[in-house]
Amino acid sequence: MVTVTQGADVRPEPRRWWALGALVASMLVIGFDTTILNVALPTMAGQLGASTGEQQWMADAYVVVFAALMLPAGLLGDRFGRRAVLITGLGVFLAGSVLGALADDVDQVVAARAVMGVGAALVTPLALSVLPSLFAPEERTKAVGIVSAGSTLGLPLGPIVGGWLLNHFWWGSVFLVNIPMAALGILACVLLLPETRDPASPRVDALSTAFTATGLGALVYAIIEAPGRGWSDPLVLCTSGAAVVLIAALVRRERRAVRPMLDMTLLARRGFLFNTLAATLVMFVLSGLLFVLPPYLQAVLGNDALGTGVRLLPMMGGLIVAARAAQPVVDRFGARAVVSAGLVVLAFAALLGSRTTAGSGYGFTALWLSVAGIGFGFAVVPAMAGALGALPADRAGSGSGLLMTLRQVGGAIGIALLGSLLASAYRDRLDVTGLPTEAAHTAGESVVAAHLVAQQAGSARLVSTANSAYVHGMGLAMLVCAIAAVVAALLAAAFLPGAPAALPGTPAEPPVVAAPDADARQ
Repeated sequence: MVTVTQGADVRPEPRRWWALGALVASMLVIGFDTTILNVALPTMAGQLGASTGEQQWMADAYVVVFAALMLPAGLLGDRFGRRAVLITGLGVFLAGSVLGALADDVDQVVAARAVMGVGAALVTPLALSVLPSLFAPEERTKAVGIVSAGSTLGLPLGPIVGGWLLNHFWWGSVFLVNIPMAALGILACVLLLPETRDPASPRVDALSTAFTATGLGALVYAIIEAPGRGWSDPLVLCTSGAAVVLIAALVRRERRAVRPMLDMTLLARRGFLFNTLAATLVMFVLSGLLFVLPPYLQAVLGNDALGTGVRLLPMMGGLIVAARAAQPVVDRFGARAVVSAGLVVLAFAALLGSRTTAGSGYGFTALWLSVAGIGFGFAVVPAMAGALGALPADRAGSGSGLLMTLRQVGGAIGIALLGSLLASAYRDRLDVTGLPTEAAHTAGESVVAAHLVAQQAGSARLVSTANSAYVHGMGLAMLVCAIAAVVAALLAAAFLPGAPAALPGTPAEPPVVAAPDADARQ
């Protein structure tokens, strides 16, 4: 297999379109896993006895590791060979999936998800960074669109396939399904993908990577544990303080570095800062919604796992339709107007969602989910394009890497913060009068656990109060989303540049489109 050194003139690779198929297979695995676990969480909570906090860790362990390692992984690929690191990432992801399928308690699932996060971090930045070595500029946009579509396809497929698997097999099947897909991706990369590298890329800063992982991990831990322990608990205070110190140390180190992994000086650019803020907020809301919605659809409304997955599709459909319709709207009205309007629509959808009651039924939920998806699409696509467009050409790689990392951080905090708010409100509102102490404690762990306790005790009243308490907590989470979206919309309207932004590639999955070209990562 020929090794291509970044920086040389791009010569057409005879098997480049076959190689693109290998990259699509790799991204499909990652995109698929983005949404499949959310549908499985209620089932896993019931069978593993997982509290809301433990469910948050099952989701966030993946995202925290993903966010912390994405940039170092890209640099490793530049230096040691992108095909080799991409194959390694798929192998690690496959191993994590095996561990998840074999897990029999919450701690093992969290560990497996963290391993899968390592694999995803190795795959995601490299799937796009090899394209400049494979395709000439006139073919590159098409290639980016095809790879992006591979990840996008996984978003709606994840809930449906995950729901079907849970209806027919045990919960570990949502991990097991990744194994043949990852193996296919590895085989395709080995046979079809040429090796490429960039010997001039910066070295990986191990200390900054450690600061990122431990600082973000400590912050998420404090947010998740606070509802149960209290914000004044010594452990919560210590981890919160440690998070502040570690993140401050990261910022200080990166600002002093000659060639930083996270180029913080880019945040001084108004267009980049406020577009990144909008895109990060969308990830905050989307990740939080995908965490709090499945228990509502499954436990409160009584749908099975497949029905829950299908009922998430209005949001996915609205997002994809709006993302594909964003370009002509931006051309006519400008990016500032479209981003601001998208955030207002998102705020309106969240406000509608906050009015949901235990008796609302799915029709009302489908309405505000569709509106939320439209808001997501019209806000995030021009925001991503505007952030990338605000970067100078020689800093496009570091800027897009920073953008991707901040969006993942937004997702991790969204799951932690909104999930903790919901857990606290649910526990406070739940009426466990007359239950034994142990049963009352179990019912307070999650709405799924409350239903199991009610089934054993034959208590219809507990089912009713658990449903009402959960929907109350979900409503508060939606109100937080609405307020955050309004604030972001006002900031976007006041500070974003008004010129139209050209959207790169296909807009359906902006985080993938934003992946940096390897030769720009300086």
